[in-house]
Amino acid sequence: MSYPGYPPSGYPGFPGYPPTGQESAYPPAGQYPYPAVPGAFPPMGGGAYPGAPPSSGFPGVAGYPAPGGYPAPGGYPGAPQPGGMPSYPGVPTGPGFGVPTAGSGFGGYPQPPVQSYGGGGPAQIPGTDEKAIVDVVAHRSSDQRQKIKAAFKTMYGKGAGTQERVLIEILCTRTNQEIRDIVRCYKTEFGRDIEKDIRADTSGHFERLLVSMCQGNRDENQNVDYQKAQEDAQRLYQAGEGKLGTDESCFNMVLATRSFPQLKATAEVYAKIANRDLLSSIDREFSGNVERGLKAILQCALNRPAFFAERLYHSMKGAGTDDSTLIRIIVTRSEIDLMQIKQMFTQLYQKTLATMIASDTSGDYRRLLLAIVGQ
Repeated sequence: MSYPGYPPSGYPGFPGYPPTGQESAYPPAGQYPYPAVPGAFPPMGGGAYPGAPPSSGFPGVAGYPAPGGYPAPGGYPGAPQPGGMPSYPGVPTGPGFGVPTAGSGFGGYPQPPVQSYGGGGPAQIPGTDEKAIVDVVAHRSSDQRQKIKAAFKTMYGKGAGTQERVLIEILCTRTNQEIRDIVRCYKTEFGRDIEKDIRADTSGHFERLLVSMCQGNRDENQNVDYQKAQEDAQRLYQAGEGKLGTDESCFNMVLATRSFPQLKATAEVYAKIANRDLLSSIDREFSGNVERGLKAILQCALNRPAFFAERLYHSMKGAGTDDSTLIRIIVTRSEIDLMQIKQMFTQLYQKTLATMIASDTSGDYRRLLLAIVGQ
């Protein structure tokens, strides 16, 4: 896969994504409270019902029997009167169903679909207002979407096993702070140390690369040291193309510690020394997951939007769809550089990202992705 402008001859400026004037229109995370989800079965934070009061963290969800027994028929407070707002088909009337709840959060939306994503997306079921769900999720920040996703998974179950390509995509492309946050959340969520799990599930040079990445200690100085770029380029040449065999630890040291602008400068010098671009040399000297990991780091240094555009394309190319990758990239990059990813996608594949999503998905799943991506 070639990247626009490679071998080095002028890359999109880095950092600087997104450019001034193209910042996300999403509100900052936390600005709007997480919307109540009336009618969830069972309600988050609550137990089985009837008889169990809702959690105090979800205001506005009514419809539970009062202590001491059920009220008389028609005695639920707040029930719509004749001539009022129509009820959703198959959904009981009462507070939380078609009647906005009190408070600053969103309210009145019916329950989320209980089907997981797959094929053409979640199946429609009676009582589900898919348009309302799309409107809510598409206009939330990435942080808020993660909370919605966690709540959905808690209630209905959904997940997949660990994949090496996912580890590469996340650990080899994130900032130091993002990686540290991931390590901390991993410990909080699972009670486990991510480095120990990586050591247990991987091996060899790939293990060492991922362990280096999860430290979150990459140099993030945006100033380029051209003397160091010259030295690193020469060091990489001597560790690979310039000798019989490969000194993998040298590639790990340079690509795992240097800043992305510094690596870009090193790649430019390397092309002159080796008469071959650094990506091609990595192709020749490595294989398997360690090759993919090193290339992911270098591709992000050269053209980060192109890296994610390529990942999106291959998640939809051919038979079937890698829904996990498609969702993850669109959601996590939506407030960072999705605009640049869309532009690079069109440049690389002569079709828009929205067009390919529309042809590869269907139903509410399609509508939700397109609402986030934009046309």
